[in-house]
Amino acid sequence: MLTWLTISLRNIIKNGRRSLTTVLAIALGYAAINLFQGYVHSTYEGLTNAAIHGEGLGHITIFKKGYLDQGKLHPEKFQFSRDEVERISGIVRKESDVQLVTPRLSVSGILSNGRNSTIFIAEGLVPVDDKEIRGDLSKYTSFSGTYLDDREKAGVVIGSELAAMLDLKVGSDAVILSNTYSGMANALDAKISGIYNTGNTATNDKMLLMTFRHSQDLMDFSGAERLVVLLKDGRNGKNLISVTGRLQKGLAAAGFSVEMKTWNELSVFYKQVKNLFDMIFLFIFIIVLVIVVMSVVNTMSMSVMERTREIGTLRALGLKRLGVKALFATEGALLGILGSGLGFIFFFTVYGLIAAAHPTYVPPGSSNPVPLQVDLVWPVLGRSVLSLAILALLAAYVPARRSAKMPIVDALGHI
Repeated sequence: MLTWLTISLRNIIKNGRRSLTTVLAIALGYAAINLFQGYVHSTYEGLTNAAIHGEGLGHITIFKKGYLDQGKLHPEKFQFSRDEVERISGIVRKESDVQLVTPRLSVSGILSNGRNSTIFIAEGLVPVDDKEIRGDLSKYTSFSGTYLDDREKAGVVIGSELAAMLDLKVGSDAVILSNTYSGMANALDAKISGIYNTGNTATNDKMLLMTFRHSQDLMDFSGAERLVVLLKDGRNGKNLISVTGRLQKGLAAAGFSVEMKTWNELSVFYKQVKNLFDMIFLFIFIIVLVIVVMSVVNTMSMSVMERTREIGTLRALGLKRLGVKALFATEGALLGILGSGLGFIFFFTVYGLIAAAHPTYVPPGSSNPVPLQVDLVWPVLGRSVLSLAILALLAAYVPARRSAKMPIVDALGHI
């Protein structure tokens, strides 16, 4: 094996220009794949945080059975009563993996400053619980004023574009109007306690957050639309599925007919972006794969043609056909390893430049600039080296197989 490595390395050095071209192609492919994979990993982490904490989805949401299909048409039939909320919450809290369970109530209607009005969509939430889920909003987005507080039941937090449309400031008074579940119109006073950028252009001009009690008063309803569950370890996919299954069985045994959705099932934006990036990554990987394969095949084919007499001599000295294949396959694998090593240097050079420059950009659908980040995903970096080495080995096997079949006499007489 050591002899093959030595001979292969000498042949790579002897054909320096051609080998360098192949190594550079592999290196650029390695760097491109891992830079994009690091960016995708960072984006997925950001989207996960945005869905679980930014949107306040938590890890699991519990609905009454049938709500997702018919709840928009007949909302009054698919709401949890106060008693159901308390009983379900008690059962859910008994699960050791559950950190928090909190009720939510969705509201929509018209927000008015007394002169102008526009539509809004709102979330009625328990301020203390929501702070535990979302954390400090000012860490993720621009925020002015104070957050919701049950002591100020009429306080609301609104999107920055919604505030601009109605010329509302922190401390301004407003009126919110909506229909109750019984079909009656209801209007309540509201006080703007905070203004924030939702980070999404689709919601920043209509989003409103209000206390759970305030939303109940507006809808003239004492129950909740859904229950949001935050887990201690919800990032672990297996644990998330396991806890969801246990909660489903526990609630069914208690006589509750519910349906549960995890955060990644409810976050449409997350699913769309993930599908898009997965497709782009596959496209880039295929391009890199073709470039690497063609480069190695071309290099090894030229090497086989130039070394035909050498191959014949080795065969005449007793080297088996398998040995010829192994020799060229080893050379191809070395090209893959050398290319990956150089690509490793390219990757960290660009990674360092990005880390030092801290570039930002505004992605589609976002109203906030976000940092361009590339994560270090060490398992992916390692797998890429192994994958490119194996790929180069297989690419070298094609011309090696052809050379090994050549009769010894023809090989020795080749000009």
